[in-house]
Amino acid sequence: MVAEAAAAPVHGWDFSWLDGRATEERPPWGYARLVAARLAAVSAALDIDTGGGEVLAEAPAPPPLLVATEAWPPNVAVARRTLRRVGATVVQIGPASALPFRDASFDLVTSRHPVATEWTEIARVLRPGGAYLSQQIGPGTMRELSEAILGPLPPPTSRQPAVAAARAAGLSVVRLEQATLRAVFHDVGAVVWFLRKVVWTAPGFDVDRHRPQLAALDRRIRAEGAFVAHARRFLIEAVRPA
Repeated sequence: MVAEAAAAPVHGWDFSWLDGRATEERPPWGYARLVAARLAAVSAALDIDTGGGEVLAEAPAPPPLLVATEAWPPNVAVARRTLRRVGATVVQIGPASALPFRDASFDLVTSRHPVATEWTEIARVLRPGGAYLSQQIGPGTMRELSEAILGPLPPPTSRQPAVAAARAAGLSVVRLEQATLRAVFHDVGAVVWFLRKVVWTAPGFDVDRHRPQLAALDRRIRAEGAFVAHARRFLIEAVRPA
C-alpha cells in the first residue's frame, strides 16, 4: 500500500484517488456553490492558487473575463486543460510574487486553500465594491495526523490573523465562518498519498525516513478500523469599500 501510494500522481487538486480509502466531511457553507453563484453575477474574476482548476470548472455561468493563477508547474498544465471549457486564462506566477494585473481589475477574487494570502495585493486588484471570497485552512488542522508523523507539536494558535490582515490592507470583513470536519483514513496508503499531496500537514514527510511512523499507523488502523483526524476550515469574505 505504501509503494502504491508513493508512486501515484498527486498533481491537481482532485482527491478521487482516495475514494473508498478515506473520507472528509465537507464544510456546511458549500464553497464551490458560493463561488459559482458569485461568478455568475460579475464581469471579471480572478482565482488565486487555482490548483488544477477544479472549483472554477464547476461554474455553469462564468464571467466574460475569468483568470486563474497557479505557482506549481505540474498544476499549471492541468488547470489549463481543465479550465479551457469555461474560457479561463491560467497565468503561472512565482510563489509569493506580486499579482501580474493592473489595479482595480476584478470584481471578485477567490481562492480555495491558498498557500498564503497576500492581502495587500488582493486589495490592489479588487475594484471598489469588489469582494474576496476564500475557504482557508484553519489553525491546528489535521493535528492528529501531523503528530503521528512528526511527534508532539506546539499548541495551535487560537487567533484568527486573517481578519486583522484583511483590515490592515483596507478591506472590510463581512463574513467569517469556521468548521471542524472529521477525516477518516482506512488504510496507510491513503495516509501516504494525502501527506504527499497536502504537504503542509507534515512538512518534510518522506516515505523512507518516516517508515517507522507509517508502520505504527498501519498497526493502529488494523486494530481500530480507521485513523481519525480533524480538519479545520474557515470561510472569509472581505470587501473593498466603494
